[in-house]
Amino acid sequence: MSKIEGWFGMESGELTDSLLSLGAKIGIAVLVVLIGFWLAKFLAKSMKKMLKSRGTDPSLISFLSSLVSMLIKTLTVITAITQLGVEMTSFVAILGAAGLAIGMAFSGTLSNFAGGVMILLFKPYKVGDLVSMQGETGVVAEILIFNTILKTPDNQTIIVANGAAANGNITNYTKDSDIRTVNWTFGIAYGDNLKTAKELIHKFFDEDKRILDDQEKVVVLGELGDSSVNLACRVWVKNDDYFGVLFDINERVYTEFDAAGLSIPFPQMDVHLQND
Repeated sequence: MSKIEGWFGMESGELTDSLLSLGAKIGIAVLVVLIGFWLAKFLAKSMKKMLKSRGTDPSLISFLSSLVSMLIKTLTVITAITQLGVEMTSFVAILGAAGLAIGMAFSGTLSNFAGGVMILLFKPYKVGDLVSMQGETGVVAEILIFNTILKTPDNQTIIVANGAAANGNITNYTKDSDIRTVNWTFGIAYGDNLKTAKELIHKFFDEDKRILDDQEKVVVLGELGDSSVNLACRVWVKNDDYFGVLFDINERVYTEFDAAGLSIPFPQMDVHLQND
């Protein structure tokens, strides 16, 4: 008896056949995984095209395509495991025994999945909306099974868990409307001409063609602060013009107030000394 026969308890011919059989099973399992993952990608992409052609809500398109991809990949892995000779009954028994541990480990993931379903059902936001949630602000690019993808104005990608998004506060700046307000608080010094400041701000608003003329333009004395007289201002603009109008009016106030004899005070304190 050869050493190999002694180690494995079988004749060399039987060992060769077993190795060939195992190699064939591994090869088939790898092939199944490759084909299955390719099929998942292909079907997800095809579903996206089909749903887009039918005018389906973009939020639902992203969610369904990622769900289909995930299901096919899961089935592919299970099929590959069975090709290796693992009985499905044994496999299911193992999963059942580990079910509690897996459920606890993936409780956050399941929460994110449930959150994604709630978002699609109640639609607090959809793809294309400008939102603030979980301390992040951006345009909704995709709603996936577990996450929502935001794009910030400076083109950063923010990934927010659906569970946290669905259970937290959401500010949707563009829901059901293509216009929104821009709000400012401008401070002038005590003793400056209030009428001049209000007229100058109104002039800025009237000259900016992005500001909607059919909506109210508000410039009022909002607060008598510790260091300044604060003017509360508000206008309406189209969603796409929000940041441009915000930044441009800020710059005009900063550069043109001084020429009009108006000053923007910084925080200060008057100290009075009294001699006894």
